Amino acid sequence: MKAIGVLRFPGTNCDRDVLAWIEAKGLKSEILWHLDHFDIGNFDSLILPGGFSYGDYLRSGALAARSPAMKSVRLFAEKGGPVLGICNGFQILCEAGLLPGALVKNESRRFIDDWAVLEVVTPSKRFGSKLTSQQEIRLPIAHGDGRFYSTSEDLKKIADQEQVWLRYRENPNGSLQNIAGVMNENANVAGLMPHPERAVFDWMGGQDGWNFL
Repeated sequence: MKAIGVLRFPGTNCDRDVLAWIEAKGLKSEILWHLDHFDIGNFDSLILPGGFSYGDYLRSGALAARSPAMKSVRLFAEKGGPVLGICNGFQILCEAGLLPGALVKNESRRFIDDWAVLEVVTPSKRFGSKLTSQQEIRLPIAHGDGRFYSTSEDLKKIADQEQVWLRYRENPNGSLQNIAGVMNENANVAGLMPHPERAVFDWMGGQDGWNFL
């Protein structure tokens, strides 16, 4: 069994939660350090967890997107490997150009720590494949820079190419078109601001994140 690689950057703080989620699913995992290149053939998929990589200096995810390990992530993605970015991981993938758009300051200018109801727009074949179109799920959010932004032209392209993965039912942060998660054109790279790894067991407040792996 190949492993799921979990990227760790200075400031990553959700990697242990992701590892526990992977372990609960009976899967193999391996931590990948941001300064290292790695053999992409050793992994079934990659996850970039949440946190505050490099303290969110410059822009959230901007410095992490330029880390040596991201060269291996990019190669893995270009060869069709599944890559998932959660919260700060989503920001990193956007900053690296592996996902469209950008994540900017919440409209309120405040950090949001809450639960959000989401609608599945286009189901991902790689992550949360059991979810169906128009299905509602509930996941926690915790971010200060979670507002999805893009140009009008790119927003139309994202919608036309069915790259919108998830939308907020009630927009918590001002994201354009209520977007909470997107995919790349090949649908093997996906990112979302909510945290599925924090909704795996009932004692967490819900289990809607369980099937994202």
